[in-house]
Amino acid sequence: MDASVNSDASVQHLSLRRAGWESDRAAIESVRRRVFIEEQGIPEREEWDATDLTCRHVLALMGNRDVVGTGRVDATGNIGRVAVIPPFRGTGIGTAIMRCLVHLARDAGLDEVHLNAQASAVGFYERLGFQPEGPEFDEVGIPHRRMRLQLDGLNGPGD
Repeated sequence: MDASVNSDASVQHLSLRRAGWESDRAAIESVRRRVFIEEQGIPEREEWDATDLTCRHVLALMGNRDVVGTGRVDATGNIGRVAVIPPFRGTGIGTAIMRCLVHLARDAGLDEVHLNAQASAVGFYERLGFQPEGPEFDEVGIPHRRMRLQLDGLNGPGD
């Protein structure tokens, strides 16, 4: 899966590819460690879980080399651990990762996907068609909101 991102002059070419936990663990961990553990202060014991072994993972790479983002989707359609390193935020990489994850969920025969969005990112997911459900709640010390996207009849988030 390749996608071009042109919303920022510093972003020349983005490639997205499926990743495996076993084969790409170091790259996935590097992004998540930087964003969730170092930047957001999430305890390391909360970041890593057994779900990583069974999820479908995605890596975003600039110039097919530098890892700048990641995300995962599990067999139930739960999207999580979507992260883009700070210098590349706001360039469309997060949207590209989400489209790829939704595509993987659709290919797996799922009718919907869901996620727990950090409250500060609810608007991002709403722009992709996700609908908030229920009240805000605390997850790892950060306010979150449950969100859902029905896949029937959609080409992908943001389409």
